[in-house]
This record gives sequence, structure tokens and C-alpha cells, in this order.
Amino acid sequence: MEFILNSIDDIPAVSKEIIAQLVHPVICFQGEMGAGKTTFIKQLVKDLGVTDQVSSPTFSIVNEYQTDQKTIYHFDCYRLESEEEAYDFGIEEYLYGDGLCLIEWPSKIASLIPDQHHVLTILQEDQQRRLIFE
Repeated sequence: MEFILNSIDDIPAVSKEIIAQLVHPVICFQGEMGAGKTTFIKQLVKDLGVTDQVSSPTFSIVNEYQTDQKTIYHFDCYRLESEEEAYDFGIEEYLYGDGLCLIEWPSKIASLIPDQHHVLTILQEDQQRRLIFE
């Protein structure tokens, strides 16, 4: 499924469409630095019912948010030097638990990602973004 974002105002509608298509509890977000991964995740988490302030987990690696129905874990793996670091903080408990895992920079932990997952790729194209959701 593909979407074109011409402005930041297009994000809420696309977020809701992606939520309607969710089947797997892990979404891997791919895109270059500054592509809008965190911005999109903030909207997605809001649309899932989180009322807390949502921020990038760049330094904490993982942020946890609670909804009435589930726990959402937002990972930013950019700073990880190895998959071993992910094991050190117990990533397998998150990935194979009951929550929804949103992972930025999944290539840093590629072999740890469950087989059943979604991928949201954000491509910067001129003044717009193209999102590919699988």
C-alpha cells in the first residue's frame, strides 16, 4: 500500500489508514535521517489512543506508552552498536510480548525482528514523502 504526503497535514489520514491495516504487532520504520519516521510515529501513537507526550527515544532507546487496550513500545535503535546491546535491555521480551512495537532503524537489529512484521518505508521525494506500507 502506498501513500503520498504533500504536507504534514496529510499524516493523520494516512496514520488512520495504516492502523486499519495492522495485522502484526511489530512495525519497522525505514527511511533516511530526517525522513519523518518519528513525526509519523507520534501521530500513529496519538491515533492509537495515547494521551501522553510522545518523544523520540534516541537516548533511552525505548519509550513506553499505554492505551486502554495495549502497551506501545517505540524503539530508536540508531545508537545501538550491536544486536548484543539490544539483548542486554531485553528486546526479545518486547518483540515477543503483548504490546505493539514501533522500531526506527530496524537494520541495527535485523536478525532479531520477528518474521511476522510490517515495514513502513518513508522516502523523501522533492517536497513530498512517499510511504510504502507492507
